[in-house]
Amino acid sequence: MKLYKIWTLLCCLLLASAFVVGCGSDEDDEHDEHDHGAAFDAGTMLDNFSNNVVLATYTDLDNKAGELLAAVNALAADTSQTNLEKAQQAWVATRTPWEQSEAFLFGPVDTQGLDPALDSWPVDHVNLQSVLDSNNTLTVDFVSGLEDTQKGFHTIEFLLFREGNQRQASDITDRELAYLVSTTENLKASTSQLRLAWAPEGENFSNTVASAGEGNPVYPSQSSAVQEMVNGMIVIADEVANGKISDPYNESDTTRVESQFSFNSISDFQDNIRGIQNVYMGKFMTDGQGLNEFVNRHDANLDARFQQEVQAAIDAIGAIPDPFRDSITANRGAVQAAIDAVRTVQQTLEQDILPLVQSSEFN
Repeated sequence: MKLYKIWTLLCCLLLASAFVVGCGSDEDDEHDEHDHGAAFDAGTMLDNFSNNVVLATYTDLDNKAGELLAAVNALAADTSQTNLEKAQQAWVATRTPWEQSEAFLFGPVDTQGLDPALDSWPVDHVNLQSVLDSNNTLTVDFVSGLEDTQKGFHTIEFLLFREGNQRQASDITDRELAYLVSTTENLKASTSQLRLAWAPEGENFSNTVASAGEGNPVYPSQSSAVQEMVNGMIVIADEVANGKISDPYNESDTTRVESQFSFNSISDFQDNIRGIQNVYMGKFMTDGQGLNEFVNRHDANLDARFQQEVQAAIDAIGAIPDPFRDSITANRGAVQAAIDAVRTVQQTLEQDILPLVQSSEFN
């Protein structure tokens, strides 16, 4: 994630000051009284979001990063085709929780600089090759000090994959293996740092979110924490529609495609929107109270519509013929349909759900 995040956060702040929207309902008097007669206690929702969505996602990410590191070490020890393919599969598996986690790129992932360290794109081929061509010993410490675009997911991807063709293990050099092991160890260190930042045995940012309210220095009200959740979804919807998909599409430039070496782009984009779905529904591996219950209490039609819009966006992205890099020129109608579907999700979040949160009372 790059400048889209910063720009959208600024837009969200403008939205927060611009919208003054009531949350009246056309439902019967009994339903209306239930909706507006008492403040909504978001404590259960925030606890579920923090622990069963965010921390659970980061735990899965860290576990899968460990499996990726094990597969990369096995490849370095025995550079066979079988071990290469296992490492490739482990990379793809690790992408899933990471891409879903981009629906909540706030807190430690932002303040500790872990987002760009893990997932800066597009990678600079020249810079990557300069690392390989240098005389530097490619230790973990050396790789950790490199620019963000010279480490992380996409450097690993560059070393494991080739565009549209299965890389041959016999072509991997010792220098590439050293770079691969060190940058994967660096990635694993970052995923562990991220998990611990939210975990009770670490910095426990989960509790910071879950305990939003009076006396909380980060989230002095439940409303502020719920707005953070919504803004996180807006940020990734904006980036997918107006960055990840639109930039290479508008410029017909395959070098701007995320996950261009592995041809994993469409899965990446779908997982970004599934992350929105996870936050909204309050689920990851288990199902708990989500934002949908709050929205449904105030506007059942909005809740149903938004759930349909999110699934429609996932489906529209999936309808783009693979690989995405070819479809930006060969299947432009399908790509545009996906952009439009994701923009619909973003619009509903900005114009309907965020104002609803801002105008509602919380405990």
